[in-house]
Amino acid sequence: MLNIVVCVSGGGTNLQAIIDGVKEGKIRNTKIVGVISNNTGAYALQRAEDAGIPAFCISPKNFESREEFNEAFLKQLKELNPDLIVLAGFLVILPEKMIEVYRDRIINIHPSLIPSFCGTGYYGLKVHEAALTRGVKVTGATVHYVDEGTDTGRIIMQKAVDVLEGDTPEVLQRRVMEQAEWIILPKAIDQIAFGQRVK
Repeated sequence: MLNIVVCVSGGGTNLQAIIDGVKEGKIRNTKIVGVISNNTGAYALQRAEDAGIPAFCISPKNFESREEFNEAFLKQLKELNPDLIVLAGFLVILPEKMIEVYRDRIINIHPSLIPSFCGTGYYGLKVHEAALTRGVKVTGATVHYVDEGTDTGRIIMQKAVDVLEGDTPEVLQRRVMEQAEWIILPKAIDQIAFGQRVK
């Protein structure tokens, strides 16, 4: 059984795709043991609660220093003891110590075809705004391992999505979620779970 912790900052649509994937058997041999958010108002926490998953909010605002926040974050992760950490719209730069402890056991979903529109400053709608400004005809999403860089880890899976005439950043964001993110993130977790099982 692959025990996963999902880290999320906002609405948690990718978290919901994972919850549904486990429930529907699209993600096999996997249990969500916890959801962690840095944002007290994140709807993702409600989604976790509704699904009976332990949910925790660890906000940097509640700590005097970044170091204290990092320690509390790492402590919570260690208590949950995940085999895999899934960053699903988690807008926090991970402490290097965490990357060392969980090397090759942290994955992230990014809403573009890396190496396009990724790295520092590219998150949320900003990614789709940049794609539209550049005039690309195809965008998509990428699941990758997390290393010390920003969106620089080894790519696990990608899926392309067409950019259509008249797209706004919001419309494009929704299409990328529906046609790419919600498909490849569950697939990637299933592959990792299945790979672990057959080792």
